[in-house]
Amino acid sequence: MSDRLRFTGGDFFKGELPQSDVIVMGHILHDWNLEEKRMLVAKAYKALNPGGTLIVYDAMIDNEREKNAFALLMSLNMLIETPGGFDYSPQQCEEWLNEAGFKNIRFKSLTPTHMMGIGIR
Repeated sequence: MSDRLRFTGGDFFKGELPQSDVIVMGHILHDWNLEEKRMLVAKAYKALNPGGTLIVYDAMIDNEREKNAFALLMSLNMLIETPGGFDYSPQQCEEWLNEAGFKNIRFKSLTPTHMMGIGIR
């Protein structure tokens, strides 16, 4: 698969993201404020080829905000460590993906504390 897979370094706040079939944002969105989260998701949508996939994974807070204590504490930690970062629920993430134009959005638990969101361009 090495001829079909590549990782690209850089600053996702400068310029466009490279055209891709898959973009993975793992432990990325929780670092940024709401406006920056939305901008990064929109940039990913623009960079994906038609049918491409965005995968977002983080310690997502459950939609009811009462079960995943780890994610709630991680969100507090992000508020302390960053100017505007915070953890979020699948419902919030779905809103941002919908806003950017993603379809077939779904979420899956990876561990008791982490979830993955998938959106298709």
